[in-house]
Amino acid sequence: MEQLSFFGDAGQSKGLPTELLDYHAAIFTAEDSNILLQTFISTIVWEQRYITIYGKRMLTPRLTAWYGDAGKSYAYTGNRFNPFPWTPELLVIKNCIELIAGVTFNSVLLNYYRDGNDSVAWHSDNETELGQYPVIASVSLGQVRTFDIRHKQNHANKYSIRLESGSLLLMKGNLQQHWEHRIAKSATSMTPRVNLTFRTIT
Repeated sequence: MEQLSFFGDAGQSKGLPTELLDYHAAIFTAEDSNILLQTFISTIVWEQRYITIYGKRMLTPRLTAWYGDAGKSYAYTGNRFNPFPWTPELLVIKNCIELIAGVTFNSVLLNYYRDGNDSVAWHSDNETELGQYPVIASVSLGQVRTFDIRHKQNHANKYSIRLESGSLLLMKGNLQQHWEHRIAKSATSMTPRVNLTFRTIT
């Protein structure tokens, strides 16, 4: 797969492989996106947990929260999340993106990136409870951050997508089996961003 080129500051990329990724810019207006961002920052029950990476225990470099249907817990990086009940705002977003994705989601992982120092390391969302070929819907609110993707067997095979506020990125197919992704730290000053990844726990 060739490295993708961008159209200026747009999040859409030339040649985006639709069998793996499907990007939708501005599914929410700038005004609605900002209202949702501020609502989630102030009302979501955020946590910062310890994780173990390469045998080293450290605080997650971002805040997280797990919401969804009762009983749909989720485990990763040595932590188990039990869901808080859906909020009205989360249900509005859920209903909207389900129409686009053609998938019914029963849970959502929220990530709060407070500034450019917050990040998520290279990983795949390949936990057993997500199934073999999960469809994951990623909604971005706030600061534009770069979403990097690379092939697990060939790290030179990689590209990036700018995730704009109000956008939706659908991850699907065998992306989680053969690729990994991250949000890297940034030396540039960054304002807050909230990312919501809607999932279906089997």
